[in-house]
Amino acid sequence: MDLIAGLGNPGPKYKDTRHNIGFQVISSLSRELGVRLKGRRFQSINTFIELKNRNVILLRPRTFMNLSGKSIKACADFYNIKTKDMLIIHDDLDLSVGRIKVVRQGAAGGHKGVLSVIDHLGSTLFPRIKIGIGRPRYGESVENYVLEPFYDDQKEPMEKAIKLAVHACRLFVDNGLEYTMNQINLNIRR
Repeated sequence: MDLIAGLGNPGPKYKDTRHNIGFQVISSLSRELGVRLKGRRFQSINTFIELKNRNVILLRPRTFMNLSGKSIKACADFYNIKTKDMLIIHDDLDLSVGRIKVVRQGAAGGHKGVLSVIDHLGSTLFPRIKIGIGRPRYGESVENYVLEPFYDDQKEPMEKAIKLAVHACRLFVDNGLEYTMNQINLNIRR
């Protein structure tokens, strides 16, 4: 069984913010698959689907970003999902806007949602899709920048990044992490 979780903050106030790009990928993937996130367990909204003969849970924590790990850990424990079978999707300040990178593991890099997942799982060994949101341009603090909508010229690259991230999620389920990393990381602009 696989768990694909997008990180973000619940509520309309945060809907289109940079920090919610993980939520946007899960929503887009759900639409593409013709399913609705309607489950309410694990302090999340989620759905259970079958893809390529694999059971997959799509999950968006309803905790705030800094507590994302609580929701993901509860789901993983309930279904006995190993960290290698998880795919966590989140924003990344250190990648340029619209760039995505699939990684096998790593530190939190200052991302409080990822840190929460690491703390709750007790491991850094879980695959991720990092989606670049770039750095503030106009002197905003990082805290404000991640909680604001994208600049107008960032919207089109982010729409493309969401589509590529959805594709990466499907590759992960269909072909595994190595194949996904090779397809996504080697074929994107640097």
